[in-house]
Amino acid sequence: MANDNLDARKKEAVTTERDERTRERRVYQPAVDIIEGRVQTTIIADVPGVDESSVDITLEKNILEIYAKVDPDIPQDMQLAVYEYGIGDYHRRFTLSDEIDRERIQATVKNGVLKLLLPKAEKAKTQKIEVKAGA
Repeated sequence: MANDNLDARKKEAVTTERDERTRERRVYQPAVDIIEGRVQTTIIADVPGVDESSVDITLEKNILEIYAKVDPDIPQDMQLAVYEYGIGDYHRRFTLSDEIDRERIQATVKNGVLKLLLPKAEKAKTQKIEVKAGA
């Protein structure tokens, strides 16, 4: 992502008492870049092993939640003996402000990178104020 000097290890997602998992496996917090522009905010998340059918993105009230399932690619009749890269699902939550136009949010995933486009609402966009000569 943006800074190659960051620690490349995955961070396990923090769970709360109200979180209940239906799959018995590790859940990681994906690393993200958040880029804010004048007309939209972009979130780019690293989710290796994920495709469009395994990502679930929900928006309830002001909480945008990303959950992505990863199934290990282990050939039949074989088992994982050693792994150095943690295999698990991804989970991350963001609190959105009222500046985001919730009806126009878009998401794409390609090569393990999830990209969310969060357009700003018309009232939140930067406006140019005309200055007039006055008395």
